[in-house]
Amino acid sequence: MTDTSSIITIKREALKNNIQFIRRKIGKHIRLSSVVKSNAYGHGYKEMIPLLCDLGIDHFSVFNYYEAREVADHLTSDSDILIMGYVSDDCIEDSLSRGFELNCFSLDRIVSILEITLTTGMPAKIHLEVETGMNRSGLSYDELNAAIGILNDNPSSFKLIGFSTHLAGAESIQNHLRIQKQIKRYKQLLKHTEERGLTPEYRHIANSAAAFTYPKSRFDMVRTGIMQYGYWPGPEVFIHYIAQKSEKKDPLLRVLGWKTCVMSIKEVRTGDFIGYGLSYLAQTNMLIALIPVGYTVGYSRALSNKGRVLIRGHRCSVIGLVNMNMIIADISNIEKVNIGDEVVLIGKQHDLEIKVSAFSEISDQLNYEVLTSLSESIERKVI
Repeated sequence: MTDTSSIITIKREALKNNIQFIRRKIGKHIRLSSVVKSNAYGHGYKEMIPLLCDLGIDHFSVFNYYEAREVADHLTSDSDILIMGYVSDDCIEDSLSRGFELNCFSLDRIVSILEITLTTGMPAKIHLEVETGMNRSGLSYDELNAAIGILNDNPSSFKLIGFSTHLAGAESIQNHLRIQKQIKRYKQLLKHTEERGLTPEYRHIANSAAAFTYPKSRFDMVRTGIMQYGYWPGPEVFIHYIAQKSEKKDPLLRVLGWKTCVMSIKEVRTGDFIGYGLSYLAQTNMLIALIPVGYTVGYSRALSNKGRVLIRGHRCSVIGLVNMNMIIADISNIEKVNIGDEVVLIGKQHDLEIKVSAFSEISDQLNYEVLTSLSESIERKVI
């Protein structure tokens, strides 16, 4: 069921701008895998997948089987889907029948896949993920050797699509030496694998940050997440890019906006508390607006007495505690606010803007965290 108390807007031209910018940067011969985990970073599968297909994206990366199903249901052109994370053994067979690519980061995963391919006769499209220094997921050297043996012994069961790793924080200069060591280790493991008769179609290690700060990490494919939605992976990546340009202008455009409306208006007298508990005391007579969003749809409780919204071209403070379904804004200094007036939570109104980064600065949430917290129940509309 759709929650119509607020609406998320998806800007088609902003997405087009961002994809074109990324393609120009990485080069036309490198495949772009669109990372659409967590409901396309909160933007919505139903809205985003057709738009990305229209822009020529033919490879998508997700975290789990459920997300792969969601992406597949909204494809409008032939595309490949890579499940980078969790797939239960019960879902492997259906994944193979649907042609999903499976990321193999452990021997257990490879053995489970092998058993199903031998039973069903369906070959598996796989990516081997190797451990290069992040110490999260990935095959160790010994595990890689064992995997190579399994693949070589069962050539009809596996098709090696990719050979990958994850870089540990390419968005920060403090990780520079660690990233360089990872790239070097990746090349060694790739050479080792190819010398044993296995050559992947795609070599890929770069996310958005690495693609822009470590050009040698691009290889055959780049996994682009946050940048396609209009956000830099971190300030250092943006500074690295902009320092090389004479025009100091952000080339990315924000794809997502979020707005709602004034639900009710109320007068409060000096000395009265507002909302739950004693977190906000009116220091003077006030006029407040009730707004029908809360933490149940992704407006974080951490924004209590800190958040900002836009009403009638004015920046208004969120006062009191963020409720499950409601926030309160101070409209004392605005003339003629009416019930039903637009309230911008993320995006522009007149010459003012509430950015996702503003949420991050106030609440210590990452851009990624703010976006992926937006409820799937919120109505979304492409504009």
